[in-house]
Parts: sequence; C-alpha cells; structure tokens
Amino acid sequence: MIPLFARYPSLQAALPFVSLGQYPTPILDAAGLDPGGRCAALAVKHDGVSGTLYGGNKVRKLEFLLADALQRGHTEVLTFGGAGSNHALATAIYARELGLACNSLLIAQPNSYAVRANLLRALQTGARLQHFESMAALVAGTLVRAALNPLSGKAIPYFIPPGGTSALGLLGYVNAAFELQAQIARGELEPPDVIYIACGTMGSCVGLTLGLGILGLQTRVCSVAVTDTRFSSLRRAQKLLREATDLLRAADASIPQVQLEDCGLELRHDFFGEEYGRYTQAGMTAVRQAAGATGLQLEGCYTGKCAAALLHDLGSGRLEGQRVLLWNTYDAQGSATTGNGVDYHALPHKFYRYFESDVQALERETFDELR
Repeated sequence: MIPLFARYPSLQAALPFVSLGQYPTPILDAAGLDPGGRCAALAVKHDGVSGTLYGGNKVRKLEFLLADALQRGHTEVLTFGGAGSNHALATAIYARELGLACNSLLIAQPNSYAVRANLLRALQTGARLQHFESMAALVAGTLVRAALNPLSGKAIPYFIPPGGTSALGLLGYVNAAFELQAQIARGELEPPDVIYIACGTMGSCVGLTLGLGILGLQTRVCSVAVTDTRFSSLRRAQKLLREATDLLRAADASIPQVQLEDCGLELRHDFFGEEYGRYTQAGMTAVRQAAGATGLQLEGCYTGKCAAALLHDLGSGRLEGQRVLLWNTYDAQGSATTGNGVDYHALPHKFYRYFESDVQALERETFDELR
C-alpha cells in the first residue's frame, strides 16, 4: 500500500490507482557537488529509477491517470507534449503494459539526442505519433482526433494533459512527500530545508508542496521552471493545489486544508533560457558537474537547469548551512538502450527533421566530453 493510502485508508477506495513503479526511490549522497561544504548536507532523491521499464517523475502520475482510464472503461489514451516528450514516452510505455492504445500529439521543439531517443523508443511501443508546428495546430489536431473515434464507432480516448498534470495526476507527488517522510523517519536523511525540483507543467512541484503541507513539514520547494508562464506560474500552482486539495478532502475530510500562501513554494524562471527544450550553458555545465561529482546522469531540458539553479545558489551563499535535496526527475532506466536498431524512417515523415539535422551544439559538446 502506498504511504498516502496507509495514512488515509479511505483514499484507497475513493481514488483510482494501479501500481507501476518501484518505491521508495533511493536517497543518494551528493556531497561531491559541494566540495567546499557550504551546505549542511546535499543529497539526491533518485526518481530516475522509479520504474523498471521507464523511470522519472511521470510514473507516479500515471499510476493514478491510467488507473482512471481503465476504471472508466477506456481502451485508448491521448496525450500531448514536445516532440521528445518524456511524459508522452512514459505514457506510451505504461499504457501498452496495461493494454491501452496510445495517441501522442507532439509539437515542434529544438533538436537533441534526447528527442531522437524518445521518438525511437515511442515508435517501439506502437503509439500513434503526430507532429504539429504550433500550439494552434495541435489544438485543431486534438479536436479532429477526438471527432474521428465517434465517426468510426469508437469511444473518445481518455485525455491525459501535458506532463500528466491535473488534480488527479499530481497526487503521485503528494504520495512522494509521504514516501520522503517515511525515509526521514527511518534515518535515511535529515529533514531537508529545501528541495530543488524541475518544473514543466507544475504537477510534481505542486504535488510535493501539497504533500509537505498536509504533513506539516517546513521544507521549502524551489521549483525551477523549464517552460514559460503559460505552463508554470504561481496562479496555475494555486489552482492546481486547490483542485487537488478538494479532490482529497472529498474522500477524507480529515485531510488538512492547505493554502498555497502558507507553503514554501518558490518558482524560479531565471534558468529557463530562450524556449522550452533550448539548452543553456549553465544547464549543460551542471550536467557535466553532476556526472563528474556523483555519476548521476542529468539532461539539458529539465534536470540540468534545476541543478544549475542549485549550484548557483550554493555559490551565492544562499544555501549556507542548509540541508538540501535535489529531486532527480529524469529516467535512468531505459534511456541507454533506447531505439537500438530502429529505423527512424518508420516514423511519420514530419519527424525526420530530428534525425536529419544536427542537435544543439551545447548538447553535442557535452556529450562528446562525457563519452
């Protein structure tokens, strides 16, 4: 039984859930990132190993979302993301495991090795992939896709929002906060003063913030945005936290009413860069430092930027004497073998560009250095 259900047993009967991951994810020492010993402790919560088929932060959300799809009698799901979306790939992998067909509607993004790898891995799942040049085109494509099923006598797919972020999906990270508390109680780490976590559509950071608030823990959450304010804003965080709180309290009124203004959630946009998926010098420097100091594999879109913020704050003295936890949200399970022997020509033609044009120079240089 997951820690959230163990604490509030009535939730187990009220909420859809299917076990997909392996928990608790480990706590790793990361003191090598702070050779000067400026903070009191520095560790990593390694959600990269959250699932055997594919790890990262999406597994926790999909345990609720795919269970809901099954409970409602759906046979296929439809989701969204950038061309190399980790969320879309994780959805395709775990949907297939549960016997659900998957449709991924993907929007153009800057090229990278990670984009290529995720596309080839998604192709192996049998997911139906569609590429769009703009948000307007993606919205139109979604409407068309939703209309096609009824016209052919099929049910409308179960819609999973970008990043799996919804009141239901973010409960995966409410539970993650309870998991962390149990690790603290077992002595695996001291209660952190601050947690650094990458923020795309806000599900992970808001879920974590809500879970910490329910538990009454004073840990701050520093969420490092890798998307613009359409997807990551305090207004959006407030709405998500309120909806998730209402969902939980509808099942168990003893759960505390948590308000965002009472929580220690900080939203940082200073390491975002020019656009989603565009790598930054600070982010790739952090990727190299993390690899050298801890052996941890980060990447440039999400976790590298998050680690860059942490390293900046270490250098500025902001974290002097504090206990710091970096929450790694990047898959560490399937990436190394992704797409082996797969021909990209089996993808829809619009995806060819990611294999026939160069990756970003910052990524290529970092990859060559770490190889």
